[in-house]
Amino acid sequence: MRKFLYLTFSMALIAALTTYAMWAADRPAGHYLSDLRIDLAVDEGTPADRGNLLGIQPELFPTDYQSPERLHRKLAAYLQKAQEQGLLNEKTIVVLPEHVGTWLMVSGEKDELYQATSLKEAMNWLAVSNPLKFVRALMSAEGGSRLDDAHLRMKAKGMAKDYQALFGGLAKEFRVTLVAGSIVLPEPVVIDGTLKIGRGALYNSSVVFGRDGVPIGQPQRQMHPVFEHQDAIKANGEHTLNVVDTPAGRLGVLIGIDSWYPDNYRKLDDQQVRIVAVPAFVAGRGTWDQPWRGYKGSSTPGSVSLKVGDLSEGQAWHRLTLTAQPPSSQAIGGMSVFLRGQFWDQASAGQSFLSSNGQHFSDGDARGARLLNLWL
Repeated sequence: MRKFLYLTFSMALIAALTTYAMWAADRPAGHYLSDLRIDLAVDEGTPADRGNLLGIQPELFPTDYQSPERLHRKLAAYLQKAQEQGLLNEKTIVVLPEHVGTWLMVSGEKDELYQATSLKEAMNWLAVSNPLKFVRALMSAEGGSRLDDAHLRMKAKGMAKDYQALFGGLAKEFRVTLVAGSIVLPEPVVIDGTLKIGRGALYNSSVVFGRDGVPIGQPQRQMHPVFEHQDAIKANGEHTLNVVDTPAGRLGVLIGIDSWYPDNYRKLDDQQVRIVAVPAFVAGRGTWDQPWRGYKGSSTPGSVSLKVGDLSEGQAWHRLTLTAQPPSSQAIGGMSVFLRGQFWDQASAGQSFLSSNGQHFSDGDARGARLLNLWL
């Protein structure tokens, strides 16, 4: 009798595990409807042969990341609209927002994940749908938030591959230099023209792709992750700034609030940077108009006199982002581009703006997808 019960239990367990494995492996593609419209919100300067800085503020949702092909369709539609308006040329530098690559972590998942009502529920579906990847990632997770680390790390190899194929492909397809926002990866590095990952800490990093679709230089790692991410994402302790040569001139990338530190602009000036791109992200609906919360867990530079609560988040971004504000920055142009959209219960804020001749330009309306153009 005991042997019979043992055999019955074993068979039931095997059947349950087999059913679970089949369920986890099944990735049906759901229906997909997405708004591909985008408006030209700001167009500053006079067309010449010096090129232009073109910011794309996309409006993105979890279903846009159901496959790299879907995300390509949306971003390519934005670039096609820019091309039709004469905004793309051999010297164009396109800037995408912070974390536009990070959400590739949810690519290729089950419908239940995209239909979740909260980010926490979606991450639970991510883990349960990829049990082996999740367990391996959790074993190698670092920092104070091992669960968040594991979620970001578990699909990193595929994310790096998709990131390069997608954004490098867009750069090559439209023959532009592309600042591919940012992506969170463990120890990212470019080896022989290919983006690779390591086994160490997670970094929020940005890669610039040339007109041939190949990365230019090394990934720029963020120096000052905001406090919401500090438990999972490590700061670039070396504080190095990688400058790349583009057809429009020397380009520097400052991710997020790295653009709030005056010393970073001095470092870029020392390397004769002409153009500054700022991929950015502000979480929370309405945050842009709410009181500024300060340097978000990082130390405040001694030369900054702003006080918490004295101005709004948006006003702080305009005051602290010093692109093209002599003598603070010797760059001739700069652009801060924010990610817009809704990821489950997590909304985003931020209103993209460009900088030229000591002035900031924006359209005053953050709703929907936006193009911002600055002729250099």
